[in-house]
Amino acid sequence: MTDWITTPLDPRIVRGALDLERTAHGVLPHRLPAWARKQFPDAYLRMVEAQPSGVRLAFRTRATAVELDVLPTKTVYQGAPAQPDGVYELLVDGRPGGRASVSGGNVHTVDMATGATVTRPGPTGTVRFTDLAGGAKDVEIWLPQTEITELIALRTDAPVEPAPDRGRRVWLHHGSSISHGSTAGSPTTTWPALAAARGGVELINLGLGGNALLDPFTARAMRDTPADLISLKIGINLVNADLMRLRGFSPAVHGFLDTLREGHPTTPLLVVSPILCPLHEDTPGPTAPDFDAPELRFRALGDPSDRSGGRLTLRVIRDELSRITGQRAADDPNLHYLDGRSLYGEADFRQLPLPDRLHPDAAGHRRIGERFAERAFGAGGPFAVGGG
Repeated sequence: MTDWITTPLDPRIVRGALDLERTAHGVLPHRLPAWARKQFPDAYLRMVEAQPSGVRLAFRTRATAVELDVLPTKTVYQGAPAQPDGVYELLVDGRPGGRASVSGGNVHTVDMATGATVTRPGPTGTVRFTDLAGGAKDVEIWLPQTEITELIALRTDAPVEPAPDRGRRVWLHHGSSISHGSTAGSPTTTWPALAAARGGVELINLGLGGNALLDPFTARAMRDTPADLISLKIGINLVNADLMRLRGFSPAVHGFLDTLREGHPTTPLLVVSPILCPLHEDTPGPTAPDFDAPELRFRALGDPSDRSGGRLTLRVIRDELSRITGQRAADDPNLHYLDGRSLYGEADFRQLPLPDRLHPDAAGHRRIGERFAERAFGAGGPFAVGGG
């Protein structure tokens, strides 16, 4: 029999979340604060915000066995292939120490044709990691990036204390489903997690699938979050949703950056334009699933001739982001711009095509993460130690 020690799940242990909501079962990590969630316009944003991309438990212990009770909520898209269970990844002193999954849990079904949803309740489960080496060590458990995860109990066979502050800089990032990691292989292999590991920084990932839309509540949440480095990757979701025209886009970008600078006046701030996506380089949105395809794929519904009327394409967005950041950088030397095609461009598309025409696969995430780490954290980059 193991003499288990239960440790409270609170902000000293849970990292990468901006809020912990008390539930009937335990705590639910959120990536935007409660006041912002009150302003959400739809259920889809509520779902993706609660999916804990980048959220992990971090503690120091001599334990050789760790158990985590959870209640996952898994999303199923009607008509799309079933997804495997989410992955919980263990890191020990920063190195891979094991993977586990939890079957069961709630199932949230989304009809992509109508937007209708239904949730079927399911049982809790337990993640177990055993046979860990003895001795004091830093332990992290990264939560599945696309499964809402209520944390119920953390048990170990030795006492736990919060992981010590190693003096690492905090990187706050906001982006689309690609930043969220919706098609990555695991929580530590989303491109932001890979880049953070290479850059030696603490990640707060506000990648929100389908919702990098220049929302003011996201800007205010970022403004109020302590951070040493900030990046903003925007463009593809604005085209996907056909949300605004160029006349609205430009002041919205200025407004988002103005809000960030209210709380972070001199923090290195990197604006990243979209990676290459041939589907929308010159064709506006909206984007819709292609129900005639044999597997999940997307198609563009816009007309390329509508660009003259101000409808957004990825080329239009890149040009405007470059112009805006160049203009503002004259008075803001800590503002920088990165063309997303330097992370994933035409040669990459030929070698690693986007399987559903929108999202990179696991190999694409690795390439984007490596490229971002090189260009942002490497020598001369805007996030380099000591400044770019």
